[in-house]
Amino acid sequence: MTTEIQRESKLDWMLMGWWLAVVCAVIGLADSIYLTWLKISGELAVCGGIGDCESVNSSIYSQINGVPIALLGAGAYILILLFLFLESRDDFLGDWSPLIVFGLSLTGTLYSIYLTYIEIAVLKAICPYCVLSAVAVLIIFVISIVRLRRSDTH
Repeated sequence: MTTEIQRESKLDWMLMGWWLAVVCAVIGLADSIYLTWLKISGELAVCGGIGDCESVNSSIYSQINGVPIALLGAGAYILILLFLFLESRDDFLGDWSPLIVFGLSLTGTLYSIYLTYIEIAVLKAICPYCVLSAVAVLIIFVISIVRLRRSDTH
C-alpha cells in the first residue's frame, strides 16, 4: 500500500510539475514576444519606472547578427511547449522529451545568467522583462531536473 501511495504521489507531483512548466513557458513566450515586438517596432517598453528597459533592449547585446535575443527566446519557449505537449502522445517523445526540455532550459538558464551579468556589470541597467524570462526558464530548468530524477526512480 505504501508503494502505491508513493507512486500516486509521484504521479501527482509529475503532473503538477508539468503544468507549472507549461505555465512558465507560456509566460516566457508572452514576455519574449513582447520584447521582440519592442525591438522590431522601436516602441518604448512599459516598465512603470522599474528598471531601464530601453538601455537593455537597445544595447548591442540585445541581438545576434541582427536577430533579437528575445526572438530566440520565443523560439526556445515554443520548443519547450511543443515537447511538453508531445511527450504524452508518443512513446519515443515520452522517453526523450523530458531530456530535451532539460537541455533547452539548461541552455536558456546559462544564457540568462550571461545576459544578467551583462545587465549588471556592463550596462548597469536591469530590464524587468528580461528578469521575468530568466526566472521562467530557471523554474522550467529546476522542474526538468526533478522530473528527470523522478522518472529514473520507477
